[in-house]
Amino acid sequence: WNSTFFGPSKIRESLRKLAELFDDSIKEKVEAVIAKYDAQMQAVIDEYRPRLEGKKVMLYVGGLRPRHTINTYEDLGMICVGSGYEFAHSDDYDRTAPEMPDATVVYDDASELELEQFAHVLKPDLVASGIKEKYLFQKMAIPFRQMHSWD
Repeated sequence: WNSTFFGPSKIRESLRKLAELFDDSIKEKVEAVIAKYDAQMQAVIDEYRPRLEGKKVMLYVGGLRPRHTINTYEDLGMICVGSGYEFAHSDDYDRTAPEMPDATVVYDDASELELEQFAHVLKPDLVASGIKEKYLFQKMAIPFRQMHSWD
């Protein structure tokens, strides 16, 4: 079973999955929590989505991050055009594929040159990756979100 607390849609989904393990009183409390914070989360989406709708994001991160963060960008109206791992196992890709939109380019253990070539072809509006890739994409004048330190 997989859950994530990145992005409003997956937060709601994960809380409901957890609640299924308990009785109806817990399910009711989970729904109350979701209702309490839904307007606040929607206000953030409403603020940023108009500027981000249809923008393309390219991910290159490790561990569970691709499958746990794709939906966060989708909640904001963004399209994941590329996603990849450094040090992934085959089950990582098996579990991530259902989270990715059709025609998403998937890359594995890409070199700096390969990432640059992917960016030229995919033309992302934002790249979300680690510190090692930060300067490559900054030199390319592509907005960058560092995914490892959350700074």
